Amino acid sequence: MRGYLASSIGVTCAAALTLPLAPTAATAAVSPSQTVSTAARGAATGPLSRAVPGSTQSLALAPLPRTRAGRGAGAGAGSGVGAQGLTRREVRPFSLVGVVWDDPGAALHGTVQVRTRATATHEWSGWQEVDTHNDDHAADPGTAESRSGRVRGSTAPLWVGDSDGVEVRVRPAAEPGAAAPAREPAEPGTDSRTAAEGSAGATDPRPVAWELPGGLRLELVDPGERPDAAPAPVPALGPASAGRAFAPDARTAEAAAANADLAPADATVIPALSKEETEEAFAATLPDSADGTRAKPYIGPRPSITTRRGWGADEGIRKGGFLYTKKVKAAFVHHTATGNKYTCAQAPSVIRGIYRYHVLSSGWRDIGYNFLVDKCGKIYEGRAGGVGKAVMGAHTLGFNTDSTGIAVLGTYGSKKPSAAAVKAVARLTAWKLGLYGVNPKGTTHLTSGGGNLYAKGRKVRLHTISGHRDGFATSCPGKRLYAKLGSARSAAAGYQGR
Repeated sequence: MRGYLASSIGVTCAAALTLPLAPTAATAAVSPSQTVSTAARGAATGPLSRAVPGSTQSLALAPLPRTRAGRGAGAGAGSGVGAQGLTRREVRPFSLVGVVWDDPGAALHGTVQVRTRATATHEWSGWQEVDTHNDDHAADPGTAESRSGRVRGSTAPLWVGDSDGVEVRVRPAAEPGAAAPAREPAEPGTDSRTAAEGSAGATDPRPVAWELPGGLRLELVDPGERPDAAPAPVPALGPASAGRAFAPDARTAEAAAANADLAPADATVIPALSKEETEEAFAATLPDSADGTRAKPYIGPRPSITTRRGWGADEGIRKGGFLYTKKVKAAFVHHTATGNKYTCAQAPSVIRGIYRYHVLSSGWRDIGYNFLVDKCGKIYEGRAGGVGKAVMGAHTLGFNTDSTGIAVLGTYGSKKPSAAAVKAVARLTAWKLGLYGVNPKGTTHLTSGGGNLYAKGRKVRLHTISGHRDGFATSCPGKRLYAKLGSARSAAAGYQGR
């Protein structure tokens, strides 16, 4: 939009800072092949310590012993041929988990399950499934972000709450249409005739399991506490800043400056405006018509938005500078697949955990979503660059150009989203799409950047408020949230006065 667009600022890469973790009695016994690093990714000592809250423990997965179907499911039980994981162990406190691997182009065909020990009660949870389909939330193929060399394959993160123990198992799925060439050797106590058949090389009708991607690691994220440092001075940003190495304080100021037309640099919340106030502020950016009048814009009232400073983003870990597209033609709605076991008071911690996981574990330049919404209907600024601007995210692989990504915290395959969350999506899209003259009940054409539904370069007609699954073959945003998009479109159009 005319008054909100800006040219891209030069970017530089931030190096990950690490602090060695002293092994506990539980981790000391882990073999070197099982542990890649017990470092706190992003933690620092010295002058940067106050600006780098939280930590990430990264543990390499190892092959698990195979157990026969129906046998014991106690701690440390194996999970079949090719399974990897970690047996129960005590670790440093964390609240969010995920699994990553070396090749971002490799898919994880299988299931990932974790169970954790609560810090407060020392009780172990049951097995919880981690969503393995995170490759559809990513930068478009061929972009600088996707070719950075830092990107890894990753599952969705799962919020488990304050925990200090973990166990994980990753089971490969059966590969369709393939069969094993021979039976496995008989186990002790098996009938000798079965063993003879196995040694004779009889064909096994059971399908072959997919091979798991290489370099599987468990990421345990401590989101840290929201920093309450005094606001950093806002430097003048422009062409001279291109290629400059940003210190954490400078990046904090940079993120705040992107919203300078909406709120002071130290604001934790961009305040809501009435429809009249929003229309007046928006109309001031438009040129007069030939007769000196201005048409009344179709734009919803600006909702209250918690800034990155408000939810405690550690600006020192993201890549400096911002990437913009020309306009915003559509909004894609997502769920974070992090589970629903969070309170609204914990939402900032969940977002900090997702942010650290996207940047330090998955290797993205920043959090992938442009906005996030919690179950109480509170809206949060996502990727830095300005809430009113056309910031390019990494939310819908193939369709990040000319779109904005809105993620509702939680998992909504079988769980119904709250009315407050759906209303917040409608209010946010009424304002954000209105800035660019877009009708929330309309359709638009976007050009695919490549994906599993549409070939690169294909022009695709989409709703201006679409679900993630409309642009990529995925279950996101969950069938229960997807079913609410029609009502969100109607409500958003109403907020715009259409």
